[in-house]
Amino acid sequence: MNINLSSKNALVCGSSQGIGKACALELAVLGANVTLFARNEASLKAVLSELDTSKGQHHQILIADFSQPEQVKQVINHAVSENKGFEILVNNTGGPAPGPANLADSNAFVDAFNLHLVSNHHLVQALLPYMKNKAYGRIINVISTSVKQPLPNLGVSNTIRGAVASWAKTLAFELGEFGITVNNVLPGATATARLDAIIQGKATKQNITFEQATINEKAQIPMRRFAKPEEFAAAVGFLASPSAGYITGINLPVDGGRTSSL
Repeated sequence: MNINLSSKNALVCGSSQGIGKACALELAVLGANVTLFARNEASLKAVLSELDTSKGQHHQILIADFSQPEQVKQVINHAVSENKGFEILVNNTGGPAPGPANLADSNAFVDAFNLHLVSNHHLVQALLPYMKNKAYGRIINVISTSVKQPLPNLGVSNTIRGAVASWAKTLAFELGEFGITVNNVLPGATATARLDAIIQGKATKQNITFEQATINEKAQIPMRRFAKPEEFAAAVGFLASPSAGYITGINLPVDGGRTSSL
């Protein structure tokens, strides 16, 4: 199986921590030149120092706030003009605030749409010419299992993640002839700081300890544990590789079997 990414250039969004960081580390291990992209420069520099360079790779950082799509567009267009382009794009951004859909302010939907779909779209449009020229492209969107099964108390997120999934499926139809695949990877409960915050919120709401809330969460997962970020990243690494060249337009859950739909 060919999962060698040597000479490939990868742009990994939201890579200053959590799942995004794990994806960046994995792609570097597979040989890619990795560009980290997020808004926190200090955190990005810390991750940059951890990236594998044993295959002679050159890594770098880009800085932008994904809640400002025009800023993202400006930064990526400049980067492409300077560095030619990227064969691999990992779209990954932190999710909207929790809460029921019926109580959400309409601006919350607009903000989330800009944060996730519009910023993603700017990146794809900037990278497509290079991918087409190389006849190799891997667009991988980190979204949510809510595209298969809406999650309680995540009304805005459920709505926007679904929009991103449909956008990706449409792109898969449009771009397949150019050797470009478009796939969504759906994280379940993954051991990150964000999951800790979610569990603490549930513990507070239910008036139970963090430890008991953690036990309750794991009990809903067939494997009875949370995913390690590197386990999620392994799926992303495979989809980015030459061996995944005939896989496109899919939603791949990495959730320990928790999602009840096929």
